[in-house]
Amino acid sequence: MIGLTKSVAREYSARNIVVNAVAPGFISSDMTAELGPEIEAKILGAVPLNRYGSPEEVAGLVKYLALDPSAAYITGQVGAPASAARVCV
Repeated sequence: MIGLTKSVAREYSARNIVVNAVAPGFISSDMTAELGPEIEAKILGAVPLNRYGSPEEVAGLVKYLALDPSAAYITGQVGAPASAARVCV
């Protein structure tokens, strides 16, 4: 996904189109609610804020990238709001 994002961003930049990706990590959901305490402890131990993100927090980043004029120069980036880069369980 990272390579695709960077490649497409480079390709479409000539048309003044920006391309970014969001890699939110673990977000509070019905799925994460089903994880057992042992797995949850491993996951959250690798997340800097020691908690799941919320859908609203990820939506804020997406809204910024899509609508804020100050994001017009951001392209080829992968936003990972407070998520662990890799979590092995």
